[in-house]
Amino acid sequence: MLRIIFLLFITIPLLELWLLIEVGSGIGGLSTIALCLFTAALGGLLIRWQGMSTLFDAQKRMAHGEAPVEHGMHGLMIAFAGVLLFTPGFITDSVGFLLLFPPFRRLVIHKLLPIQQINQPHQHQNNQDEIIDVEVITHDKHVP
Repeated sequence: MLRIIFLLFITIPLLELWLLIEVGSGIGGLSTIALCLFTAALGGLLIRWQGMSTLFDAQKRMAHGEAPVEHGMHGLMIAFAGVLLFTPGFITDSVGFLLLFPPFRRLVIHKLLPIQQINQPHQHQNNQDEIIDVEVITHDKHVP
């Protein structure tokens, strides 16, 4: 696993650099920089909108006594999308924008988590409902 992470850490920046050079030679350096800044700004707006929407949906689910496991995963993916979108480059921006697409996030979530864990309703425990008030009377017949 560590080798895969190391390999991605090396190859993704090299691919990004190569793609930035290719795009820059095609549309110009300033246009490429402007495009990178535009995708970062657009991504920031979309992340804010998607994050607030996910938060409100999670609050609704919790109010109904359900565990917002899927919404938590959506939030993590939105945060990861934000990191990718603010990283300069077109490959990371593409993956970041894909993660902002809710059906794609659902697909990834269902691949990562078992369906039982995602859709399992949260058992809302109310301590007042579980209290059983009893009185115990014992008759000790103490014989000396």
